Amino acid sequence: MRVKKTHRQDVQTLPSMAMLAIAAWMLLLEGCVVGPRYVAPVTQASPAYKETLPQLSSDGTPWIPATPQDTTLRGNWWELYQEPELNALEEKLNTSNQNIAQSFQNFMAARAQVKQARASYYPTVSVGPSYTRGRTSGGEATQIAGINPNSNDFSLPFDVSWEPDVWGRIRNTVREYANAAQVSAADLANERLSQQANLAEYYFELRGQDALIALYGRTVAAYRENLKLTQVRSRTGVDTEQSVAEAELNLKSAIASTTNLRIARAQYEHAIALLTGQAASSFSMPTRSLETAIPAIPLGVPSQILQRRPDIAAAERSMAQANALIGVETAAYYPTFNIGGDVGLQSATIGKLFTWPSRFFSVGPSASETLFDGGLRRGLLNQYKAQYEANAASYRQTVLTAFQQAEDYLAAARLLGQQRKEQQDAVVAAQRYYALSNVRYKTGVDTYLNVFTAETSLLSNQQTGINIYVQQLTSTVQLIEALGGGWDNSQLPSEKAVAAK
Repeated sequence: MRVKKTHRQDVQTLPSMAMLAIAAWMLLLEGCVVGPRYVAPVTQASPAYKETLPQLSSDGTPWIPATPQDTTLRGNWWELYQEPELNALEEKLNTSNQNIAQSFQNFMAARAQVKQARASYYPTVSVGPSYTRGRTSGGEATQIAGINPNSNDFSLPFDVSWEPDVWGRIRNTVREYANAAQVSAADLANERLSQQANLAEYYFELRGQDALIALYGRTVAAYRENLKLTQVRSRTGVDTEQSVAEAELNLKSAIASTTNLRIARAQYEHAIALLTGQAASSFSMPTRSLETAIPAIPLGVPSQILQRRPDIAAAERSMAQANALIGVETAAYYPTFNIGGDVGLQSATIGKLFTWPSRFFSVGPSASETLFDGGLRRGLLNQYKAQYEANAASYRQTVLTAFQQAEDYLAAARLLGQQRKEQQDAVVAAQRYYALSNVRYKTGVDTYLNVFTAETSLLSNQQTGINIYVQQLTSTVQLIEALGGGWDNSQLPSEKAVAAK
């Protein structure tokens, strides 16, 4: 009897052994991944920026840019300007800017899609409990025989389905979504850098308006004194009404220009409120003089841009995403396998539902292969290959644009620094011209027309000097943005990290 029992057990074990062998074979096949292997692009960069090489200034002397000892930008790059007010606004922006908040939620949604794709690694289990009550016909014969025509059926089935990732379709899909999440993370970093740079630019523009308003305030006061002087000289017969009209014209023009400057200041203030997530109606910034020193920007070498700009990282990860899509579609040419089965409990009475004899199961593998699709798979594969090449071109264009922007703002920093010195000389010359004209007018040598011209020239040169100063400050912000701020590729989450909690 023991021998027979063992033999019966062996016979029943054969299907289980076969299923285990099939499962083991499919697991071995899971090592296969079809599709092209992704290789990150290699871009050649110059050993140094063109605009950092020694240049000749307008007077023929060599110009060499100042370079700090630390050649790496840090995270809080705005602290280079040593402006506590700007630092506080940037911190407020990082926590309250709604564009950054939107980009962050887009990143979180992209991470959630990675988790959705990873769910395909695991089997799907579903349950569908049911109860059926039926009655069979039989008439009087059934009743005479004592057979109950009513019947019950209690069922608790579990359906299990699992598709082994034989050709890497699921792995490539997960990789595609992980790369997409990395693109979203880089977009978030790029949006944050862009908003931070906008805030710094608006801040210096607003302080530039404060400086211009202060200049016009001093000018209006001086013009009023000149108007009083011409009025006195006109009443005593020393001067004419024409001189009074010229002095009054200068005064009225300066007052009108001051009003226009206040419009621009209000708009910059409102823009800063928007960037920091505050209502423009309840936000204000006190007037303050502009005394920010032009900082020396850590430049590094051009090749570092490839690692420090989030838009370049986003473009490169888009290539990886497109490459994974090619692998997903390539797997469509190969058969798919599925291991499925049903297991559960079934009984005519609820009391016996959870007993051992009520159990049932069925399990087995299946395979499917598309024999004809009218060229659908080939069309999709060609589409994804073209999309990859388009992303590659976009990456190369992004890199070239990054080098262009860096050189543009380096040139601006060099030439604006030179122009500011030249403009300061022009202001000194205009002040001397005005002083001489004023003396000659008061001594009766010249008419007020010369003073009028000198006043206009002095104000214009002073205004230009302030505008160049502000432009120089904003160009350093643009240069920092072109260099990637304090960001680098080490801050980009890995494919594994974007799927983590």
